[in-house]
Amino acid sequence: MRIVECVPNFSEGRDKEKIERIMAVIKNDLNIKLVNYESDADYNRTVVTLIGEPEPMVDLIVKMTEVCLKEIDLNHHTGEHARMGAIDVIPFIPISDLTMKECVGFAETCAQRINQVYDIPCFLYAEAARKEDRVALPNIRKGEFEGMKEKIKDPNWTPDFGRAEIHPTFGVVGVGARDFLIAYNIDLATTDENPAKKISQAIRQSSGGYQYIQAGPVFLENRGHTQVTMNILNYKKNPIYRIFETVKMEAKRYHVEVTGAEIVGLIPKDALEKSLKYYYEINNLKLPEEYSLEDIVKDVRKYMLFRDFNEDKIIEYFL
Repeated sequence: MRIVECVPNFSEGRDKEKIERIMAVIKNDLNIKLVNYESDADYNRTVVTLIGEPEPMVDLIVKMTEVCLKEIDLNHHTGEHARMGAIDVIPFIPISDLTMKECVGFAETCAQRINQVYDIPCFLYAEAARKEDRVALPNIRKGEFEGMKEKIKDPNWTPDFGRAEIHPTFGVVGVGARDFLIAYNIDLATTDENPAKKISQAIRQSSGGYQYIQAGPVFLENRGHTQVTMNILNYKKNPIYRIFETVKMEAKRYHVEVTGAEIVGLIPKDALEKSLKYYYEINNLKLPEEYSLEDIVKDVRKYMLFRDFNEDKIIEYFL
């Protein structure tokens, strides 16, 4: 069976009634599995994780776009997370019996339909990008919704689908195909954003840190602390433990304690095992041959301080 994962992010994380109206179209779809959805008031953003066959997935995303178009006006949106559209990003990720090339095709089809039906400009990114400077999503998103009004008029930033003019309330959307990405945040016990900023600069690839790491600082007003928020683009080349231990080490120079960490969306079991192996080895222990998801959850809470983490955050739970 062909299975694709899709992780649309929409720009609403505070209005629960509005979120549920958007989610209703997904919950009522019988062809696609809703794995989970996580809303954050500080980021003012909801991350939805879906798995299913690719053609019904594209159909559902197009329907979801219509609801977000009705519900979200970015002219009245603020939040800690950068955004350029009511649905900000739509990545397609191959899970089973699909190639990356096929996922690029589904991303193109999805973007074309969104533009044709709703007149929303679409940019292709990651593996679907048609230009080198569109591979990295932050390059496209730079300037956000407000700056995109002028940016899109630049011939270098003509959308892949649509006119060089943003939708007045929706903005634009990034549609892409990529490998599994881990959305990972580390909590710092301070309200001062400067340590998170310095640590982010130390670990991210763009400022000389680790390859495959995108990172930035954020203050979470509702939680009363800051975070180093990041994407790990390739956990096999740079595993979670390496980033976590580096952040803890860097935090010491600012006399700030690392109090926890979180995964947004899903994570492969393999990514957790690769990091737990490090902690087992430094404690002269051998990783269990039969490593249950329940035991993995206990260990990541213990060694990597994962909070709000259960078996249903691991993709194998659903497969």
